[in-house]
Amino acid sequence: MLNHNGAGTTRAGRTTPRSRRTVAGLCTIALVAFGASLTAGAASANVVADAAGGAPANTAASSSGTVHYVHTHGRTVRVETHGRHGVVAQHGARSQARVRPQAGGDLIYNGGPVEHSPTVYLVFWGNQWDSDSNGVQSYLQGFFGGLGGSGDNWSTIMTQYTDSSGSGPSFNGSVLGGTWVDDSSSAPSNASQSDIAAEAVVGAQHFGVSGPDADVFVVSPSGTSPDGFPNSGFCAWHDWNGTTAYTNMPYVLDAGSGCGANSVQNQLDGYSIVGGHEYAEAVTDPEPSSGWVASDGEENGDLCAWQGLTTLSLSTGTYAIQPTWSNNAGGCATSG
Repeated sequence: MLNHNGAGTTRAGRTTPRSRRTVAGLCTIALVAFGASLTAGAASANVVADAAGGAPANTAASSSGTVHYVHTHGRTVRVETHGRHGVVAQHGARSQARVRPQAGGDLIYNGGPVEHSPTVYLVFWGNQWDSDSNGVQSYLQGFFGGLGGSGDNWSTIMTQYTDSSGSGPSFNGSVLGGTWVDDSSSAPSNASQSDIAAEAVVGAQHFGVSGPDADVFVVSPSGTSPDGFPNSGFCAWHDWNGTTAYTNMPYVLDAGSGCGANSVQNQLDGYSIVGGHEYAEAVTDPEPSSGWVASDGEENGDLCAWQGLTTLSLSTGTYAIQPTWSNNAGGCATSG
């Protein structure tokens, strides 16, 4: 994440008559101290300019990230950005050989939350989704509609990762909480990270949800470049926007085999491979990186990216998936 530090104000001195020099000196000391406090405050702020529709967004520093005020859907939305986590690099963009953590030093708990009742909300962003000839909407609804239910012994790998309360994720039915096609307008052609975070907030408000158990997938339409996709070299990433976990899910078909098309069964494979990767990471690290993370900063999906691709048979169909890291198994696993 690129952060630009704001500059503080500078005060110019002025000359006074000798008879008033003592009083002026005392005032100057007070003014300098006050100016220094303003400078320190301004220097701590991270300022960028990105908002839906290209208008400047008001931003400020937060102890937990950068705060943006994005104008969208006729209102101003406050969001936080913390970086791009669980980045799925395009297939072949880097060596697929992985250095696995040493036994006993796998994923490390960092004191934050995990999802206890993981729930995914799909937001198909833009009126471009009013037409979906490739069946992306039904594929993603089927995949997440089946996860958490009977036959899903892949999500259960994550139950080993508990938080400070001693509780971990549990799966007692479909993780799909809802689907919304936000066709109030077209999705931006070049959405920034704060735009994506704001769309996730709008989606969460539509569903009436918040908190770490809610994971909003912002699914962009074909021909758009959310956060620079596909030229930025990633397939997807996730983050926390201050109220919910969310995933930037581009139209991965636009990247072809680089994001998993036809890697196992069909051209839509990438949606379940990449989408499953981000889902697994949000379950165990919804507020990155306060959950379960390896010593090098990678999450459970990262450690197994593009390895051992296989299929998962769910009540809703059969879908392509990647393994995810299991501390219990000491490696990448597809069941647990």
